[in-house]
Amino acid sequence: MIFCLLFLLIDSASNLDEFIDRKTPMAILFQYYLAYLPTIIIQTSSLACLIAVLFAFTDLNAHNEIIVLRASGLSFWKIAKPALWFSCIVAALVFMVNEQYIPSFEEKKRAIENENMILEIDRARQKAKIKGLTFYGLKNRLYFIDSFDPNTYEIENITIIGYDGQQNIKEKIVALNGKWTGLAWKFFRCHITTFPKSAGEKTKIKVYQEKLLDIKETPTDFLKQRLNVSSMNISQLRSYITRFASSGAKRALNNLRVDFHQKIAFPFGIIVIVLVGLPLALMTGRRRAQTFVSLGLAITIGFLYYVCNAVGLALGKGAFFPPILAAWSTPLIFTGIAISMIKSKF
Repeated sequence: MIFCLLFLLIDSASNLDEFIDRKTPMAILFQYYLAYLPTIIIQTSSLACLIAVLFAFTDLNAHNEIIVLRASGLSFWKIAKPALWFSCIVAALVFMVNEQYIPSFEEKKRAIENENMILEIDRARQKAKIKGLTFYGLKNRLYFIDSFDPNTYEIENITIIGYDGQQNIKEKIVALNGKWTGLAWKFFRCHITTFPKSAGEKTKIKVYQEKLLDIKETPTDFLKQRLNVSSMNISQLRSYITRFASSGAKRALNNLRVDFHQKIAFPFGIIVIVLVGLPLALMTGRRRAQTFVSLGLAITIGFLYYVCNAVGLALGKGAFFPPILAAWSTPLIFTGIAISMIKSKF
């Protein structure tokens, strides 16, 4: 609750000028942060669990009760069993909430943002190019765009996959770059492949140096319809990746695979973080100011885990790591650190 309150206070204070400029009603702000609250709880759950476990065991340690437990013949794993079961239950709840509730809350929050607020990301879009833009479009098309410039409405390395009513690929459009003319999209060095509808027909490939295409989406639509991975659960994201694995847009698909594995690995991070903190909390010896010691350990461990995880995901999206390794490298590294600490101290 403290973490959630702090997050809400900091976020509302940093966006206060935007709320005032847009004269956002208090009712809208309440709905926005109410939709944001589940995400905040999920994001802070690992650190909250770690602090809870460290508080409990350092308090036992301060009263020499850990010495009694160990002198009774209980191993580290026996003593730590309640904390590990606690972290497993919380991880399961986090997984369930992520799958069933977070996508709908994210969609609601996003809708409130688009209708009532000016966010920092909107300002950034006006200055910087957007990399790896992926979204569903009209006419049953999927778009993969390597780079989109919101200032000039120019795109680079675009792949468009068109499907028929039975979700079979009917066309594939690949272009080196394109530009919005004000009325339509003009593509340059464009290849259009039309796939046969029946076994007797042949695949047709046409090459154009310049080509005006019948694409209904405007540059504004490109920004509004961009894929939001946080609004998809694991099964939806897996279906999305499987369905369009043959599109040829390797960079976008690689990013989606990293996000897919991260959704699975994220809840396990709660168990791993608690496992790392337990050896520190169970070291015998009277601790003074155990509350501050526990809080400091929790913040340090949580910060290191977050930084390592962010680096791993960045390396995965940069194609330096395989997607599964990018998502699971940090949990595996910290699990190894925890096991080595347990073996050396217990």
